[in-house]
Amino acid sequence: MSLVIRDIPIEPRLILAPMEGVTDVVFRRLVRRIGGCGLTVTEFIAAEALRRNVKKILQMAEFDADESPLSIQIYGRNPEAMAEGAKMVQDLGADIVDLNMGCPSKKVCAHSGGSALMKEPELAKEIVRAMRGAVDIPFTVKMRSGWDHDNKNAPEIAYMCQEEGAEMVAVHWRTRTDQYGGVRELDTIRQVVDTLSIPVVANGDIIDAASALDTLERTGCAGLMIGRGAIRNPWVFREIEAALKGEPALSVEFGDRKDVLLGYLADIRDRFHSERGTLGRFKKISGYFTKGVPFGSELRQGIFHSQEIEQAIDVVETFFDTLDDRLEPRHRAHLRSA
Repeated sequence: MSLVIRDIPIEPRLILAPMEGVTDVVFRRLVRRIGGCGLTVTEFIAAEALRRNVKKILQMAEFDADESPLSIQIYGRNPEAMAEGAKMVQDLGADIVDLNMGCPSKKVCAHSGGSALMKEPELAKEIVRAMRGAVDIPFTVKMRSGWDHDNKNAPEIAYMCQEEGAEMVAVHWRTRTDQYGGVRELDTIRQVVDTLSIPVVANGDIIDAASALDTLERTGCAGLMIGRGAIRNPWVFREIEAALKGEPALSVEFGDRKDVLLGYLADIRDRFHSERGTLGRFKKISGYFTKGVPFGSELRQGIFHSQEIEQAIDVVETFFDTLDDRLEPRHRAHLRSA
């Protein structure tokens, strides 16, 4: 099965999910360099702030000249502001504009944006109609399965989005009340797939090839969206791509991990131009990235306690340069796997 959003082929059919404070231009660049990702999405952006040309918000919408296809995601509850925000996204040069109807954060939901819109289907319909009417580029929607387990209305909301002109919907199996926990449930996504004629993308706890193939089989979805799994292992897209093609499993050398981590640090250093900002973002990402790495807790602690960028660089280099010597020979080959 292929994934095409109107006339934009998403190949491979794997999408980097929008994540607050993570999927800025630097992280998306890291994922693109490694490969295997068919579409990148910005972190979600407030439409009200976007139309007021708030400098920080405009920076969140920045992307590389060669980053395509790219989707910019916006959120809010005012149909007029959302339509204006969508038009600005189009004018910025994005390939796709996406409506955030899935974010569970209190900040977004408190203003009835994100997943809170699933409690107000009529308002959601107004927003979808307004955004669709404001742009010519493809328009998509990301949502959760519902607000809570008593109201898993994703099939109904997704159908409304389709009828109002959305050209793809992404559905996370969690409800808003699940936050980042809950018991994995894919039946609701399957119901959305069976209800719609436009492509449906599945999201939630896709962390490796096994979980990707299981999700595809159980939902019949056209593509997959990967979030936190990509922070821990940015090679996950290539790993899944290989599995989809029936190719051998991907193996990642420790040296590759070191190079990517240090390359990411160099990129955010160039963007933030400050010790504090650079270290803050680097510590956040490395907290995920080092999980699953042998002795990774030591690396995390070393990075977290770094007070200067050069100190963090030294911690990373020393850790990976001495890692092979600490592993038993029979474990080295196995642990090199991503």
